[in-house]
Amino acid sequence: MNIILITLSGIIGSGKTSLTTLLADRLGTKPFFEPVDDNPVLPLFYKGNEIAAEKRAAGDQNTTNPYAYLLQTFFLNRRFAMIKQAMQNDNNILDRSIYEDEIFMRMNTDMGNATKVEYDIYKSLLNNMLEELPYAAHKKAPDLMIMIDVSYETMVKRIKKRGREYEQIENDASLVDYYQTLLSYYDRWKDEYDASPLLIIDGDQYDFMNNAADQQTVLQSIYDELFNLGSIQLSQYQQLSNQLKEG
Repeated sequence: MNIILITLSGIIGSGKTSLTTLLADRLGTKPFFEPVDDNPVLPLFYKGNEIAAEKRAAGDQNTTNPYAYLLQTFFLNRRFAMIKQAMQNDNNILDRSIYEDEIFMRMNTDMGNATKVEYDIYKSLLNNMLEELPYAAHKKAPDLMIMIDVSYETMVKRIKKRGREYEQIENDASLVDYYQTLLSYYDRWKDEYDASPLLIIDGDQYDFMNNAADQQTVLQSIYDELFNLGSIQLSQYQQLSNQLKEG
């Protein structure tokens, strides 16, 4: 197989980890997963959002989340290290990448959770990292970015199913607005993204995690795209497609 790098994007609960696992198995590539359980900042960030929302509701419109900048710097550092490692090896898939990192910092700044100064410093750091990628790795960009596009209802259902307490809207009412706002930023991001070819998967229409027919449709669309881009050869494309037909 040719040397390929695939990155996935999508909102919380869209199915990135599941699709990464599935693709890595089918393509014989190594999956890279963003660590979540060992993130010491994430629970603090969610609690900070809740406190900031309560203070704004009480009239303090200048309240920020003190953990927003810290969280995004934490994520940015990890994503940079992860994509460098993936790009230095052959045939890898990342369940999230540095290319969608700015979504969260931009949104948190617009929502008042981070300051303009924090955003400017973060953006400068991100730009420096992206400029260094071609020198730190074999590739300038992924061969393909796959975005799993889902609605608010699908996202919340999947978040509930995986059961992380700090992500549940039942435990924090401010998450309803946060998640809906995040969806709108992802809509904007998919129109702006230009670092590599982008394939959008309809995560509402195709339940590739639980429905075999949907899984086959999604995988075939990815194989089609990789072949059209020249990332896999004809013989590899035919082999992958035949495996799908054989189940």
